[in-house]
Amino acid sequence: MRHSEHTYTSHDGLKLFYREYGHEKAGIPILCLPGITRNSRDFEDIAEHLADRHRVLAVDFRGRGFSEHDQNWRNYHPRTYADDVVQLLDTLNINRLLLLGTSLGGLVSMILAAELDGRIAGLILNDIGPEIGEAGLTRIKAYIGRIPPVDNWAQAAAQAQEIYELAWPGLSDEMWLRIAKRGYREDEQGVPRLDIDPAIGDAARTVATGLLDPWKLFVGLTKIPLLVIQGALSDILTDDIVRRMRDRKPDLHHLKLDDRGHPALLDEPDCLRAIDRFVGGFDAST
Repeated sequence: MRHSEHTYTSHDGLKLFYREYGHEKAGIPILCLPGITRNSRDFEDIAEHLADRHRVLAVDFRGRGFSEHDQNWRNYHPRTYADDVVQLLDTLNINRLLLLGTSLGGLVSMILAAELDGRIAGLILNDIGPEIGEAGLTRIKAYIGRIPPVDNWAQAAAQAQEIYELAWPGLSDEMWLRIAKRGYREDEQGVPRLDIDPAIGDAARTVATGLLDPWKLFVGLTKIPLLVIQGALSDILTDDIVRRMRDRKPDLHHLKLDDRGHPALLDEPDCLRAIDRFVGGFDAST
């Protein structure tokens, strides 16, 4: 894949990782922010798709992937991740960009869009809004940090399928292995391990988000172009939440994907077309 790998230092001294696709002189940069248990590898397909036209960055939040774990697990919350992203943007001298946020990454994106006046040109939210469906939140808190270990890649693929099959029905065995390799990484003995600090589960169950009312954050997006991608089977972004988002922002773009729950994989043909149209509007204006 056409990407390079880099690290930068957070405001509190952690070494944090990101991938970069494309080149600096391409169209407006796009920064991809992952879900609570996920990492930069989830964006392989969409980043490859956009890389011939844009500089695409995908981060590992602290405690995930190749980023260092935080010894104080109470720092695992959206406010900290937003500060980490600002540090990255300042380090790379990126002053205007698009954000693509999946789940937790979407919450972080809303913080950044509301606070970085004029710096965020547009926002793509992948199955997340300013409110989280109660059933989905309960489901995620129940398993995060509590998934039993596996012994090999076949077990890792089966475990990934067990967790996500309701959200992504009909995937091939080959695709389940690809998904496993995005969420697991081999240890020194060659055994796949979940690529996440287990303490993130403790934080998810006990630490406040550090956010004000997220609906107040959403008000800050009224002047920012927004694409919302919703899985029709999602228990995180419900129809009612989308309706209330549209009430507050009638000009939002909305795509509802059949046979997808939480979140979209971002390789679905309808999803790629919607993202191309949305991103293309910024190319045309530059």
